[in-house]
Amino acid sequence: MIVFDRLWETMNKKGISTYALREKCGIDSKTIRRLRANDNIETKTLDKLCSALNCRIEDIAEFIE
Repeated sequence: MIVFDRLWETMNKKGISTYALREKCGIDSKTIRRLRANDNIETKTLDKLCSALNCRIEDIAEFIE
């Protein structure tokens, strides 16, 4: 299972709120809810998140068995 706990940690470290994230990279509130619930998201969204946060995929997602 892929979880996005690291996303919230990275956002906290960089001082970026979900509102700023939505405004900065065009992610809608439905996608934010999906991320919080660890639901499926598109790789395009991962790309947007990494670009907006200037980070790597490992900084926002983690695979847990």
